[in-house]
Amino acid sequence: MQFIEVSGQLINITLVFSTALIFAALGGMFSERSGVVNIGLEGLMVSGAFAAAVATDYATQAGLGSISPWIGLIAAAVFGVVFSLLHAVATITFKSDQTVVGVVINILALGTAIYFTRSLYDGSAQTSQLTEVFHKVAIPFLSEIPIIGEGIFRAYPTTYIVILLVIISYFVLFKTPFGLRLRAVGEHPSSADTVGISVTKYRYIGVMLSGALAGLGGATITLTTTSSFAHNTVSGQGFIALAALIFGKWNPLGLAGAAIFFGFAQALRNFAQLFDFSKQIPTEVFYMLPYVLTLIVLAAAVGRSSAPSALGQPYDPARR
Repeated sequence: MQFIEVSGQLINITLVFSTALIFAALGGMFSERSGVVNIGLEGLMVSGAFAAAVATDYATQAGLGSISPWIGLIAAAVFGVVFSLLHAVATITFKSDQTVVGVVINILALGTAIYFTRSLYDGSAQTSQLTEVFHKVAIPFLSEIPIIGEGIFRAYPTTYIVILLVIISYFVLFKTPFGLRLRAVGEHPSSADTVGISVTKYRYIGVMLSGALAGLGGATITLTTTSSFAHNTVSGQGFIALAALIFGKWNPLGLAGAAIFFGFAQALRNFAQLFDFSKQIPTEVFYMLPYVLTLIVLAAAVGRSSAPSALGQPYDPARR
């Protein structure tokens, strides 16, 4: 294959894998900027992937055609919010340990998705193969540019959406009163409460946003890559998104860059197997590559990333 063709395809595949990670990492950012640890991103992505597959399948059977994937995307966001509310009630209202609740969300979401998949699809371990999914959209003229045209301007709709969301999230977080208040309750909740900002309200909003965005991340995998849902559809992507969030220092632009790095590792895994030299290397080496890089990056980030000051600390107004 020619260099230009290979480069364009590698960039394109990188964006395909990065999109879901950016969605989930953005969700984690809103939750953790408000002061609530959310290691339940994996479970939220699972709930979104399941909801997107089922909603799209049923919408297709109802004859809604190309609108079906968009219905699946909306369903994923709704399911993500529902599961995130469980997290919010337990950690914000009842002040349970945020890490433990996140683990429970991961287990509950996966178990629930598998149970309903088997119930809805006659005992099958996965949903039906979707016939209506998202297809790549080429932007006129720009898609003809060598390398970046094929790599960036010929992508799935979800990729364009997430790029727009990164820009919007940065503006909202650092340029609006809402963003200032959200960051305030994650840094100094007692001070925010003193000036009349509802810590509970903003933490609930942050956690619910995390559910919606992580759900969209899971839906992206279902509607662009796998075209169905099974127990291994998400397969650790939520934890990689969490690593991208930490490595990106809880900043929309930083986490997007980190997610692209991890997406590149996954793209390299798939792309390298197309070449003859890969036949001499065990397949397991390529599959472990993204996770090894995640561990290396997290180890390198320790001590260099500064989390919100009140992250993980339940707020009790009576003790301010």
